[in-house]
Amino acid sequence: MSKVLEVRPGDPRELREILFEEGVEFPCGGESACGGCRIRLLEGDIPVTPEMRAALSERELAEGWRLGCQARPRGPVRLAVGQWSGEVLSDEARVPFEPAEGWGAVIDLGTTTLVVQLVNRATGEVEGVRTALNPQARYGADIMTRIQFDLERPGVLTAPIRESLGAMLADVAAGRELAEVLIVGNTAMHHLFCGESVEPLAHVPFRSPALAARSFASRDLGWTTPAREVTFVGCIGGFVGSDLLAGLVATGFLESDHDQVLMDLGTNGEIASGSRRGIWCASTAAGPAFEAGRIAMGMRAAAGAIDRVYAQDGQLRGRVIGGSEARGICGSGLVDAVAAALELGLVDPRGRLKAAGKRLPICGEVSLVQADIRELQLAKGAVAAGLQLLAAPGGQTIHLAGAFGNYVRAESARRIGLLPEWAHTIHAAGNTALRGARMLLLAPSRRQQLVETLRSITTHVELHRRPEFEDRYVACMSFPPQPL
Repeated sequence: MSKVLEVRPGDPRELREILFEEGVEFPCGGESACGGCRIRLLEGDIPVTPEMRAALSERELAEGWRLGCQARPRGPVRLAVGQWSGEVLSDEARVPFEPAEGWGAVIDLGTTTLVVQLVNRATGEVEGVRTALNPQARYGADIMTRIQFDLERPGVLTAPIRESLGAMLADVAAGRELAEVLIVGNTAMHHLFCGESVEPLAHVPFRSPALAARSFASRDLGWTTPAREVTFVGCIGGFVGSDLLAGLVATGFLESDHDQVLMDLGTNGEIASGSRRGIWCASTAAGPAFEAGRIAMGMRAAAGAIDRVYAQDGQLRGRVIGGSEARGICGSGLVDAVAAALELGLVDPRGRLKAAGKRLPICGEVSLVQADIRELQLAKGAVAAGLQLLAAPGGQTIHLAGAFGNYVRAESARRIGLLPEWAHTIHAAGNTALRGARMLLLAPSRRQQLVETLRSITTHVELHRRPEFEDRYVACMSFPPQPL
């Protein structure tokens, strides 16, 4: 798909700002450290900088690839950028509700994506949905990059997220007055939206005194849509936010006598294990690898992305979304590719790439390099180690929440050691944060009791304080050996 972008003479915006509006992300916050904001120059002139030479090969530069964060065009240019936009996971499943008058809204404020739903409180139906990228992503894909940015420039990240959500809410509400708006998100998103200091989240022990729910008047947020009350649901602790709490509501932990596991594997990995008798939860520093962030040719699950990889005749083969030319690889394709490469002996259990030229070709011009394998090892090692400390081996169901969990293949996740062999039932649970928030919105008489009960039976485990975590993390970075 082609799109012409017109920039008026004297426009103060840099090219990176314009590209971000078209879906190009900057995983390292524009520091040229990851190569994840690659754009392809089709016509015109964008000079190659030393930072580009450090991140891209000579062949890639000759083919027109540039870093969007460093691009300074000389005159008109034509770029290939469409592959960075993708579908954002929503959830409109029917849930129990208490009939009430008017409309409400729920918001899933994710590190990467935003979802706003308009809900008819009389019928429980979702009457409108708006999705978008989190505008903070231009300052870094992962939480710690944004926290560091906020420490250096306090308050800068608060205004754009409030403005974006206000615009989305106005669009979906279309003039309706809202009885209330509920927002869920991880602890960093909670603090940045509410204007709280993120300094406690920047260092061990990652304990913040500002975890409680915060309520606002819509006018105080600069929103044009009138809402009687806007509430950001309180966090559980550390980097475990109200998105996981809402997920526990959505997956029925309070109604279950049998242990189960909830895993939300976005840029901030959150895990919960237990039942109505007791729940243990933790956050894991997974980073953006599961969303293909910091992967050399990583991209979202959109047209041109390899989302499925398999071994055939001793080589890797890929399936491309939309059936077009492969332009990159998304998170599910990355897991598939490494799982298949392990089966073919192209990657060893320590993660060393054994393919010729230290490059693993997949489909067309798309390939993986050693640094990509390491990024996946770091992410899956943190998650697997956290799960080992929270859940005793058994036959319990594992609910995989979020976009990555919705599309990753369970057998590939098991093969690389991301999911344990004992997990016999893997359930793609969808956007549990959004669904759980809607369940809370539609249960006004029981909401406080639900939240308080969950808090009372949930124990937040600080993994960094567990002496065995580091050893398990290191051990879990390796891939399981090939079965005999």
